[in-house]
Amino acid sequence: MNEFNHIPVLTSQVINSLVPVSDGKYIDATLGGGGHAEEIVKNGGTVLGIDQDLDAVEFVKKSKQHLIETRKLFVFKGNFRDIKLIATENGFGKIHGVLFDLGVSSHQLDDGSRGFSLKKNAVLDMRMDEGTQLLARDIVNTYSKEELADIFLRYGEEENANKIAQEIVDVRHNSKIETTHDLAAIVNNVVARGRKIHPATRIFQALRIEVNEELTSLQKGINDAFELLLPGGKILVISFHSLEDRIIKRTFSEWEANGRGTIKTKKPISADYKEVEKNPRARSAKLRVFEKTQ
Repeated sequence: MNEFNHIPVLTSQVINSLVPVSDGKYIDATLGGGGHAEEIVKNGGTVLGIDQDLDAVEFVKKSKQHLIETRKLFVFKGNFRDIKLIATENGFGKIHGVLFDLGVSSHQLDDGSRGFSLKKNAVLDMRMDEGTQLLARDIVNTYSKEELADIFLRYGEEENANKIAQEIVDVRHNSKIETTHDLAAIVNNVVARGRKIHPATRIFQALRIEVNEELTSLQKGINDAFELLLPGGKILVISFHSLEDRIIKRTFSEWEANGRGTIKTKKPISADYKEVEKNPRARSAKLRVFEKTQ
């Protein structure tokens, strides 16, 4: 792998919210290209970086080798749903802060072979961890109409879920649905192009969430990460769509109501226009912060 293109979002806002302490221990639960982790190290912290994408792990091991050699950055391939086990086994059982930067990395979107993007024709894969078995292609070709409609409604909030599910079942009766463009064409047959976003965007989101078990992993990951925090430690979560943000907002509210700490962001922090100009994917990013007291 020659390059790994991922632009971290809200970097200065993350550092300003986290306020790393000298020799403090931090976890970047979604390492990506290592941009956030490197900034935390620059500000005095020691970081355990976790990512389920082997491309990301290999890239950071090469590009941030100097940080690894000085034992300021530790890199581990894994899913953040296992954050408690990974952290304790790597000497990060008690930490000063943790960051979750959710969603698909720029690299995953730009790599046409991964099947995340509508713009590039590729096999319907969508696995963030290519070591797992279930592909988006398997879902559209084997799930029942009812199962498909449920996924599209729950994970994509798609109002035409039933119609799209029926069209998929009808099409696959004659030939398998193999590629991103196959699926996009099916959705186009059902949904008019009047929306600001491509009609298949929500369907792709729903399939990606199902393939990677994103929402169940998120809930378990943030709950377990909270247990690792020292008093005064902070959990930061950057979300990119309403389903993720709803989980974070609800969980933070429950923690605060139970006297476990304080929500530091009554309104989520968003990217300013300058960052959005440089990185359009930052437009939908929302940062929420919670500080643990006990």
